[in-house]
Amino acid sequence: MSTRFRLFAAAAAALGWFALILQWLLSIQLTMANGQGALAGTWIFFGFYTILTNILVALAFTAGALGPRGALTRFFHRPGTCTAVAMSIVVVSAVYNVMLRQLWHPQGWQLFADATLHDAMPLAFLAYWWFAVPKASLAWRQIIAWQGYPVAYFAYALARGAVNGWYPYPFLDVTSLGYAQVVMNALLVLLFFIAVALALVALARWQARRAAQTTTQPA
Repeated sequence: MSTRFRLFAAAAAALGWFALILQWLLSIQLTMANGQGALAGTWIFFGFYTILTNILVALAFTAGALGPRGALTRFFHRPGTCTAVAMSIVVVSAVYNVMLRQLWHPQGWQLFADATLHDAMPLAFLAYWWFAVPKASLAWRQIIAWQGYPVAYFAYALARGAVNGWYPYPFLDVTSLGYAQVVMNALLVLLFFIAVALALVALARWQARRAAQTTTQPA
């Protein structure tokens, strides 16, 4: 990876980790203001798909900045891993902006964290994926494996909700909607994940073909 892409990845990683730590502190601040402790804020923080996916984005950017120096950075250097992360962060941004943004109106540092995690980081990672990630090895069959992460999150969110009755997103609220409707909602969101993954692989293969044609053209 070229130096300019590593510098971009380093800057994006720094921004991503800062926004995550900020959001964590804000979550703790909110729960403490409500008479709960730091553990309650941390519990809520790690309940959101947005947070977990932005952690993956920050790890991928960190791996891009450092290079493949160990098992973790090698894993996040893989084109398949980067594309799976790109799929997830695109869905995070799309679902939030279409379905959730109007439900609250953050101010101050909360607005900064909100805009960074839902808007800036998705755009930055898509740019990184497009310009810095080699894509010739991507295959359609990988799309099924990439759905393991959102499916695992769905099970995780339901298990957490069964423990204390708290669900991170309105469309997953079993208390209000019931399990049948929540499962239906989750299946619709999963279809969107698959559609985004199909679009990314199609774009990747188109980009790889263009690159191959450019290198084989006579000077």
